[in-house]
Amino acid sequence: MIDFQSDYIAGAHPQIIKQLSETNLECLPGYGTDAYCSAAKEKIKAACGCPEAEVEFLTGGTQTNAIVISTMLQDYEGVLAAKSGHISTHEAGAIEYSGHKVLELSQAGGKISAAVLKDYLSDYFADENYEHMVFPGMVYVSHPTEYGTLYSKAELEAIAGVCQDYKIPLFLDGARLGYGLMSAASDMTLADIARICDVFYIGGTKVGALCGEAVVFTKGNQPRHFMTAVKKRGALLAKGRLLGIQFDTLFTHDLYFEISRHAIGLAEELKAIFTERGYSFYLESFTNQQFIILENAQMKRLKQDVSFSFWEKLDDNHTVVRFATSWSTTAEDLEALKRIL
Repeated sequence: MIDFQSDYIAGAHPQIIKQLSETNLECLPGYGTDAYCSAAKEKIKAACGCPEAEVEFLTGGTQTNAIVISTMLQDYEGVLAAKSGHISTHEAGAIEYSGHKVLELSQAGGKISAAVLKDYLSDYFADENYEHMVFPGMVYVSHPTEYGTLYSKAELEAIAGVCQDYKIPLFLDGARLGYGLMSAASDMTLADIARICDVFYIGGTKVGALCGEAVVFTKGNQPRHFMTAVKKRGALLAKGRLLGIQFDTLFTHDLYFEISRHAIGLAEELKAIFTERGYSFYLESFTNQQFIILENAQMKRLKQDVSFSFWEKLDDNHTVVRFATSWSTTAEDLEALKRIL
């Protein structure tokens, strides 16, 4: 069985496992106060070109989204997101469980636009009954989006401009941020993300780590007593070293970007394999996720030898499926897929 189901099907990059093993017997203070966490934070701030940033580590994406959103919003506020956004579709109501509504916006290819956002906010405050409604208190975007598409620098700056006009923060979900930054279609750097966004996170779980996400507050806007809030929500690791060591490794010698570049390169080869054999794509993705349209009987046959993800039903006879590459994908995997197809 060849596996393209997701980008976190394998454990962790060998360099991370090596570093975890070599530091295993070191006695270190807990709760992220160890030297590895401190070193990782400094390396991330340097990579972001944002020495004044505040960096904190959490274990997973849903947890990170729920904690950042719930600690930055007032209790009467909700968060604006694309209808296809991860917090709207695949997080089991985690945001609503925290007491904050997800306010859905129309999207195209997984992306919201500054125009749609501005129209929503303008209409909201033009309604004389807005005091009786959930206030829009934050804008959430994913980059890459859930469909592997990318915001351009101009698009993200335009969205940030609307946020600034209405004095609400822009939060970027970077679960797969490395793949977005290393895509040939990207015109943004990590420093651009840090400059434009009020808060974002650098995903480790999907980019080579065993687990972990690095939250970056860029405007002196980290909520007061943030780690107390993290602990209150049951998310503070006693062995914070687990996250610090991993991110210290990822941001040493550009490993994070090397992993991402590897996956993007193989995704382009995967795309070429399907294209050469006449398969259709649901949309064009320049990242490590590729969305392919399969006839249902064809999908059933392919499942016997290849693991991939169901994405959505296209019609009664066709299904959109996702193939994802990662640090653990090999050229041999692609050769095997080619033979099977």
